[in-house]
Amino acid sequence: MEQTDFFKLLSDETRLNIIMLLACKGELCVCELTESLQLSQPKISRHLALLRSSGVLSDQRKGQWVYYSIHPALPTWCTQILDVMRHQERFKDLDLNSPKGTTTLCESL
Repeated sequence: MEQTDFFKLLSDETRLNIIMLLACKGELCVCELTESLQLSQPKISRHLALLRSSGVLSDQRKGQWVYYSIHPALPTWCTQILDVMRHQERFKDLDLNSPKGTTTLCESL
């Protein structure tokens, strides 16, 4: 992945928040991201598709739900940047305690 492409992806606040939530939580589905970020499902899905097609995220189907996570083949320099950013003060405002688990919200729907 080119550095400019990676930083362009991070330049959008919604994508950045999605990436930070996934970096902290490990794996989340669309409904959990919409709940945490208080954004519409179509908006979240559009950003997830872009992040997935660029190789930043991977997805895995579990039953009827698709779970997203940071792609395990993401270059080391990218994961190091995400690790540094994860500890920044501004990301402490993200609701990292919600959702409580990766299946609780989805299974209740």
